[in-house]
Amino acid sequence: MAETSEPFGRFKQHGPLTLIEEGMRVYDYAGEEIGTVERVYMGAANKDADPGQAAATVSPASETDGGLIEDIAQAFLPQDTVPEALRQRLLRSGFIRIDGGLFSGDRYAAPDQIAGVTEDGVRLGVLRDDLPKA
Repeated sequence: MAETSEPFGRFKQHGPLTLIEEGMRVYDYAGEEIGTVERVYMGAANKDADPGQAAATVSPASETDGGLIEDIAQAFLPQDTVPEALRQRLLRSGFIRIDGGLFSGDRYAAPDQIAGVTEDGVRLGVLRDDLPKA
């Protein structure tokens, strides 16, 4: 019975991020496709936790062997221009990194910007231009 309730516990803790997989298409509020999910970062285990206590990512353990510290270090790429305050908020709340392609650049969406997740993709409650650029 514990196995059945576990996914619900994860959803309650991490919201829509638990339903999102890398490679899913992402659509903004206007219904425009803005890219694909490049990375899902679950965020801190609770609002008072340090990002180091995060559930890291939804990537299978076999894909990463560096552990939690490496996951946090790779949450943002070195060339990202996300302001430090926003970076800390995203590390706590979790986020998806959206690959917008060669000319649009990558962007980040926090869980509270995700309106829904279906088999067709991730629907955002904001427009592309409202998302912070990587």
